[in-house]
Amino acid sequence: MQTSGLHQVLLPSQFSSLPASFFTNLQPTPLPSPYLVAVSDQAATEFQFSPEQFQEQEFIHVFSGNQHNSPPEPLAAVYSGHQFGVWAGQLGDGRAILLGDAIPKSGVRHEVQLKGAGPTPYSRSGDGRAVLRSSIREFLCSEAMHALGIPTSRALSIMGSDQYVMRETPETSAVVTRLSPSFIRFGSFEHWYYNNRPDELKTLADFVITHYFPQCQQEDNPYQALLTCITRRTAALIAQWQAVGFMHGVMNTDNMSILGLTLDYGPFGFMEAYDERHICNHTDQQGRYAYHMQPRIGHWNTHALAQAMLPLIGSIEETQQALDVYPTEFENRRQDLFRQKLGLRHTDPDNTALLDRLFELMQQNHADFTLTFRSLSHLRNETNHEDERLLDLFIDRESMHQWLITYRECLLLEKSQNEERQFQMKSINPKYILRNYLAQIAIQKAQQKDFSEIKKLNTILNHPYHEQPEHDQYAALPPDWAEHLEVSCSS
Repeated sequence: MQTSGLHQVLLPSQFSSLPASFFTNLQPTPLPSPYLVAVSDQAATEFQFSPEQFQEQEFIHVFSGNQHNSPPEPLAAVYSGHQFGVWAGQLGDGRAILLGDAIPKSGVRHEVQLKGAGPTPYSRSGDGRAVLRSSIREFLCSEAMHALGIPTSRALSIMGSDQYVMRETPETSAVVTRLSPSFIRFGSFEHWYYNNRPDELKTLADFVITHYFPQCQQEDNPYQALLTCITRRTAALIAQWQAVGFMHGVMNTDNMSILGLTLDYGPFGFMEAYDERHICNHTDQQGRYAYHMQPRIGHWNTHALAQAMLPLIGSIEETQQALDVYPTEFENRRQDLFRQKLGLRHTDPDNTALLDRLFELMQQNHADFTLTFRSLSHLRNETNHEDERLLDLFIDRESMHQWLITYRECLLLEKSQNEERQFQMKSINPKYILRNYLAQIAIQKAQQKDFSEIKKLNTILNHPYHEQPEHDQYAALPPDWAEHLEVSCSS
């Protein structure tokens, strides 16, 4: 693809076919003297770019918001939402501007959005900018989650600038290019419901069905079918979060994707020393979005969406039927994922009790979540030196040793084969995750204009299930100084 053909890649967005009340057309605010910070080689290739093209000035200017390429007309969308369980009213794309759509090799049309592209009518007195720190975190985690096989928005590039904006301290600006089939949220539906705009509510639902859930058109009640699909996807997504120890940090309804994607990376975190009540967002004083609360909050959010869709569905009973799929979908998906993480073929009471006991021991010993399951992936049916790697993660080694005896009894009953089981377990228990301290090291180097660690980390996290022995230090326990790292809603 030639640089001169960039304008041909960005198509008018499907979202722009909605009535004018759904968005505001506006141009991004130019970013002074932009430069390339990072590009995702994988995302670029999938979207039929060459990563080298992002070194060229036209690409830098387009993906920093400094150059407008027709025919797409950039826009910012309006939506509302519940934040920390409280109705917040109108929100919207306060620092994100949709450039247009692009079609990758997969053929699934994606929206191309600039985050940090300047103020919009929905900025609520904000400056509309993103800082380098948060942009690096979103870039790395979006691509890491994709590599883990978890539904997510993608990140194409980061463009930086020496322009300062004020957060807790002055920080330099950046723009991250995000990709998603849609950025429509639960709060998009809530916006029209709480503003008593039934025509727009129906228009939005029909748009979503037509473009993303066409199978619902054949159902007796397409809107009930739509809510059912969204509810199932949400439950499945959060089960996947739990299975890798991912914590979103801000599960407000305006951050929940109607496609069941991980959306809006802010104060996220991956579980390290296991604590089911861990809160990754230090702004979350009440622990509403703690790890153990995520499944419950996911269900709460689907109820908020259901309230907004009730006028379309027509009855409380049919609406409740759609919501009722959540607990079963979540628990079945969760059990299946953790059964696979233990290398077991069957879900039965003994295996469920085995998992529950493992979590008890992890909680009591604050064992590292990722390393515990990855170490289990190396075990054999018979006791050997690999046991030590796992036992070293537990202060109470004897209790964990007893657990291993019971675990091996389960493997024996299933006639488990070492090589087959180990291969399967290593394909679901990642060795590499985006630990906060790894992101912090990359951020600190980038703030000194050394972007090499972003590229290296992105490359490693692109293959989270591979051994990559040359990068073992990236899978190690976090250093002592990492205990003091905090992330908040400004992250």
